[in-house]
Amino acid sequence: MKKIIIGVMGPGDQATSRDLEHAYKLGQLIAQAGWVLLTGGRNAGVMNAASKGAKSNDGLTIGVLPNQNTAGMSEFVDIAIITDMGNARNNINVLSSEVVIACGMGLGTASEVALALKSGKKVILLTENEEYQQFFQNLAPNDVFLATNADEAIALVQRFVVAL
Repeated sequence: MKKIIIGVMGPGDQATSRDLEHAYKLGQLIAQAGWVLLTGGRNAGVMNAASKGAKSNDGLTIGVLPNQNTAGMSEFVDIAIITDMGNARNNINVLSSEVVIACGMGLGTASEVALALKSGKKVILLTENEEYQQFFQNLAPNDVFLATNADEAIALVQRFVVAL
């Protein structure tokens, strides 16, 4: 039986405390739903917090790593995908996810959101920054959805997963 993979993308070193709280809760809820969590796999920011949250509920985690080894990988990643592709791995992240949740925003996250939209993926923005929200909604009004917390984001994911 095919597993549902939900991508949680967000800043590493520039993640805010609010981003980290949201990411941890997202990881917990994704695991609780029986889905697989996919992140960028590093032991930083949103990637680490979401993976830690998923593991707290015995979830399965995938980390798509930028380097040619597991150096800097989150201890909460179960399956490491070694790419040696740097930021080019972002396309792997979004294409491997059924739905993408952008938790916070940074340059890498913005590129993942753009790649996801270009690929016709549904994207949930979990950010309070209205400029980011408006920008991406203007680009793809039918594929960008807003959430103010992890529970709202997961409710949207459930809607999209049923439609798959």
